[in-house]
Amino acid sequence: MGKVALGLLVLWLAMSVGMAHEPHQCPPDLADEPALSSHLEQADIVAGQIAFERLVQRGRELFVAKFNRCDGQGRPASTGTGEKRAPDEPHFIRTSAPDANSCAGCHIDPRPGGAGEFVVNVFVMAQAQDPVIESVSARFSNSRNTLGMFGAGAIDMLAREMTADLQRQAAERGDGTWVLSSKGVDFGVTITDGEVVSSQGIDPDLVVKPFHQSGVRRSLRAFTVGAFNHHHGMQAEEHFELNPARSPAGDHDEDGVTRELTVGDITAVTVFQASLGVPGRLMPAAPEAAARVVRGERLFEDIGCAGCHVPAMRLESRHFVEPYALNPPGTLSDTAQAIAFDLTREGEGPHLEPAPRGGAIVRAFTDLKRHDLCDPPQAAEAIRVFCNETLAQDRPDQEGRPGAEFFLTRKLWDVGNSAPYGHRGDLTTISEAVLAHGGEARGVRDAFAVLALEDRRAIIAFLRSLQVLPAGSPRVVTREGP
Repeated sequence: MGKVALGLLVLWLAMSVGMAHEPHQCPPDLADEPALSSHLEQADIVAGQIAFERLVQRGRELFVAKFNRCDGQGRPASTGTGEKRAPDEPHFIRTSAPDANSCAGCHIDPRPGGAGEFVVNVFVMAQAQDPVIESVSARFSNSRNTLGMFGAGAIDMLAREMTADLQRQAAERGDGTWVLSSKGVDFGVTITDGEVVSSQGIDPDLVVKPFHQSGVRRSLRAFTVGAFNHHHGMQAEEHFELNPARSPAGDHDEDGVTRELTVGDITAVTVFQASLGVPGRLMPAAPEAAARVVRGERLFEDIGCAGCHVPAMRLESRHFVEPYALNPPGTLSDTAQAIAFDLTREGEGPHLEPAPRGGAIVRAFTDLKRHDLCDPPQAAEAIRVFCNETLAQDRPDQEGRPGAEFFLTRKLWDVGNSAPYGHRGDLTTISEAVLAHGGEARGVRDAFAVLALEDRRAIIAFLRSLQVLPAGSPRVVTREGP
């Protein structure tokens, strides 16, 4: 965040200690009430006046709330990326949005915080269009499936530690072409005159961005602020009223409501998502079925799937810390306002597995790196299932992306109960998703394709054991029955 914006934010926070933000009032023509009964102030959170459990509960309430006009739902004079426009944005529209009343409207399977079916796909890039685009054609947007947020706190912190590793190594190496490595994952870079001028699998800023399927959001908070405006027309004050790049102290979207989501509200819903349990294992009780899962995991590694879907990474710190110093402008980044909690003990559970000598183990089956999954068009029997996007996210508000065919390695720790599959959610089986891999993953895909049927079934059995488990359960649950 810029110094001016940060200064305004700190000043406002200092003035707001102890001040309750009352709910908004409905327009006189509506005999209704807002969905939110109150709002949180960041200064009260930082001062320890709100217990962690209450903060998480408040975040959950925000996540499942069905926002209405009294809360500020809708953004008639703002695009989904926050740009000013003539105040004629439709109240609801499926393409450019607003397209949902609540976060849980899409993130719902198997419970709030989870994934979504094809019917709740997002049309990425349409939200920036002015005038509004009504077509769902791939010429105007990229259709994307909703991913689950379970374990998001661990993923966020992995990305932060990897970013620190890579940026430190780049500063130490100086000019040249290098392979930088963090947590066993390699990234190729070329540095000229002290600047990264090209990079492989990551943007030249060397910030690992673990959110959105193409890896364009660097933190849970940045993801959350953008999603509220895009999908609900609920505008975070840190990105609008307190952001000089927008319209300070004004009603940016001209819907008659200001301070729709306070800095404290965004902290609460970010912490709620970070505290969601990590996915684990649902193991069959029958010995023969359990042995098939174990064999499938070994085959998964033998044919090379684990090269990108890295089974486990180590976090050096067990704590989720909010906010993040590298949050983008217009998003709280002042670490003097930070709070933290232990991912191995706090939150709903299952919790992260503690690592020996401190830290934690994250079994997410990803490398948090972008890969090209498309065979060249001219290749014989080219596989280009994942090549149906036509728009590269190369605008500043999307934080960059090298091309429409690059995707972040999908986290597999919830694959057993997060169907459908593929970035569009148009693949109904795990086998289809595996066989759709081309490009960098073509060799591994081919190795899977030529396995005996029973071996392929074993790999699928292993992948189906990776699931979002009931809240509060241990990391491994035994399933009775077949």
